[in-house]
Amino acid sequence: MSERPAEERNVHTRLLKCALEVGDARAYWSCVAPPALRERPAPVARASVDRAFEEYWFGARSRARVHVLLTNFRARFDAFPAALAVLRRWEMSPEVRALVCHWHVQLSDPLYRAFTGRLLVAQRLRGTITREQVVNWVEEQGQSRWTMSTCVQFASKLLSAALSAGLVGTRRDPRPLVLPRVRDVALGYLLHLLREIEFEGTMLDNPYLASVGLMGAGLEDRLGGLPDLQFQRQEDLVEFGWRHDNLAAWARSQPEIAQEVA
Repeated sequence: MSERPAEERNVHTRLLKCALEVGDARAYWSCVAPPALRERPAPVARASVDRAFEEYWFGARSRARVHVLLTNFRARFDAFPAALAVLRRWEMSPEVRALVCHWHVQLSDPLYRAFTGRLLVAQRLRGTITREQVVNWVEEQGQSRWTMSTCVQFASKLLSAALSAGLVGTRRDPRPLVLPRVRDVALGYLLHLLREIEFEGTMLDNPYLASVGLMGAGLEDRLGGLPDLQFQRQEDLVEFGWRHDNLAAWARSQPEIAQEVA
């Protein structure tokens, strides 16, 4: 069995208590201990909650809310220690931060991954989506496991997270489906992260890239223009020429990321 980090495969309900939380994620990256000094993700200990609460990691949040945030952020970021080591030192722009949080929620939540990587991708042909459509979709995914009230809550959280990620244009139905700008540094981060983890799909066809509109010929054009990658295709033969050995080495080459990345 591979020991590489992997995307979450088991459906859970954590999203009901914690959506994208872009601002709090930034606080977590800056406050949490380096991954090398901690064990792999585990249930959040009371001491960890007490410390984050007393040191105001997330501002004036309640102790209960701090526990929820730590639980979710460990699943989203600690599960990928090489990525967290980079995020701790990266003073990224707000638009890049939203994308990074979006991709990490996809990694840690199969329902959000399917929603943004399949449903919204298919729905773009129509240009909009409604809350009712999302509720019906969630009900289908739940296969009678969830009450209608839970499905409604899920739909609300999914749409809220997608709005924060720049995939949905407004909070009112019908909600226009939009695409965020994906800077080269954000795309480079995602590609080097995916290269080091286990995930369903390929480097050219996966829900992470599809969710932000990067598919087919358009994606290949972007890959061909990236400075950190030599991408070539000859008919069915695809070649990725990585200029850096891993995510940490890529981060060291980026002027906006502080050096000494573990």
